[in-house]
Amino acid sequence: MSETTPSLKRRTFLAASAAAGATAAAGWPAAAAQAADTRPNVLVIVTDDHPKQTAWAIPKTRAWLTGGGVEFTRGHATTPLCAPGRSSIFTGQYAHNHGVRGNQHAANLNHHSTVQRYLQQAGYRTGLYGKYLNGWDVDDNPPYFDEFAVLAPPTYTNGTWNVDGTVQTINNYTTTVVKNRALSFLDRSTADTRPWFLYLAPYASHGPNTPEGKYADTPVPAWDGRPSVPEADRSDKPGFIQDATGTLADGRNIRTNQLRTLLSVDDAVQAVHDKLEALGQLDNTLVFFIGDNGFAWADHGWTKKSVPYTPVVEVPFFVSWPAGGLDTGTNDSRLAANIDIAPTILDAAGITPDAQYPQDGHSLLGSHRRTRVLTEFFKHGTGAGGPHTWASYIGANKQYTEYYQLHTDANGLPTGSGAVLFREYYDLANDPHQLVNKLHNATPAQEQALGIPALAAQLAADRVSSGSTAP
Repeated sequence: MSETTPSLKRRTFLAASAAAGATAAAGWPAAAAQAADTRPNVLVIVTDDHPKQTAWAIPKTRAWLTGGGVEFTRGHATTPLCAPGRSSIFTGQYAHNHGVRGNQHAANLNHHSTVQRYLQQAGYRTGLYGKYLNGWDVDDNPPYFDEFAVLAPPTYTNGTWNVDGTVQTINNYTTTVVKNRALSFLDRSTADTRPWFLYLAPYASHGPNTPEGKYADTPVPAWDGRPSVPEADRSDKPGFIQDATGTLADGRNIRTNQLRTLLSVDDAVQAVHDKLEALGQLDNTLVFFIGDNGFAWADHGWTKKSVPYTPVVEVPFFVSWPAGGLDTGTNDSRLAANIDIAPTILDAAGITPDAQYPQDGHSLLGSHRRTRVLTEFFKHGTGAGGPHTWASYIGANKQYTEYYQLHTDANGLPTGSGAVLFREYYDLANDPHQLVNKLHNATPAQEQALGIPALAAQLAADRVSSGSTAP
């Protein structure tokens, strides 16, 4: 891999695409698709609870998408929870804007604001295979997808699927089902020459992390943890972290099981790559690979997600598009996030999003470089335990987090006083494992020196931001 590039440079490819894009922006119906359509196909692969530092399990994925694409080394899940994160991928919006603040609130998603709606109405053939949104009723068809097999509830073996409107049990490992359905979808592109959008969402590496039979006992590389596993003194952390009990042995067990499930994902990605190559579609397919959120391997004693720490909010994030110039095997250190996927897709397809659905993300095809990214989490209900609602300002070398007296009600709306309950500040350059909360016992003068008043004011603005005002 070469060194970091300042921005992705989209190649000016096939002059005819300009005309195709202009037609698409006007809302091109499927019936009007042109044989010479040069807009890219779009493939989005979303893994589940997938942290970084898993390269061993996905070598074929990395060979394709980082060796022949771009790796965003600072890719983020803006809300480290499944349904909010996936809704942000679909809409390009923060959870406080798309309204799916928790896994119980999928009904709040306005499907008309999704990338699949834009693409379908612009003449794309659309497909979805795997997990959709938490709590999705398997009897319901996912809007704006022409072809689909939705796994609900998600599982690893013998799952219940809605296949193009027919609910059925498929007796197979579900990652294999996603792979086979994807390959069939791609085969149909030989007869249907419209550009396509394909969303693949295997259940791996979510708990219970059940590996495919052939990988059940595969040895994984040894792991001795990292300085945050476990952190010896957590007195500067919020109460729920002080009470966390995860050990290095727990982290090793989670890691082993996750890696084994990802081996099957790697096989599926390689099969999709080979199919695209055989069909002659590899060059003009824009591919994204991202985890919906990361996961803690007993970092700070925590063995879940939903917290603002780096292993949970940073995710694998790879992009490839040879026809668009994204085939150079580079690292990009810009602060990127799941909210950037939808704007990038629409940019590549020449589609302008509707003004009534402002996107918080930015196309990664240009030179835009954000100074910060907002991450946020909303506690559901008033039950004891677990993290409070929080929001976090993540910059290139610092992170400031506030926890609030807030929770979401049955409709997914925040309620409570909003009082700040706890704060954290980490120097990410000198303390990447977030061991020293510099606000613990800090004096007002020390807070001023850290720039906390300005960070708090910016975080307050970002929490209500929308569209062009978003970080």
